[in-house]
Amino acid sequence: MRDKRVLRAKRKRSIRKKIFGSTERPRLTVFKSAKHIYAQLINDETGVTLVSASTLSASIKSGIEGKSKSEKAIAVGKLVAELAIKKDLKKVVYDRNGYVFHGRVKALADAAREGGLEF
Repeated sequence: MRDKRVLRAKRKRSIRKKIFGSTERPRLTVFKSAKHIYAQLINDETGVTLVSASTLSASIKSGIEGKSKSEKAIAVGKLVAELAIKKDLKKVVYDRNGYVFHGRVKALADAAREGGLEF
């Protein structure tokens, strides 16, 4: 049986062939570890990260202590949407980064949509 990291990398390559972040529509990418979740808005034309948020961000770190992983993902989704709107970015392309669109990945996406991002 294949290692799950190898399978995720294969899915990630397949997804990245199809999506591309631009100046008008940056790519909202998600990475999750065992404890934390990270989100970034990336302009692939220039290779620049425009906005980033995670469970380690100072603005939400104290407010999410003792919450579940999904609740933390919701907080990160709202924060990344708030930061993006401050930079006048409303439309994004969602990159689930090879993860199944379920659980924390879905919670972050739904929170970003509620925060005002369109994808």
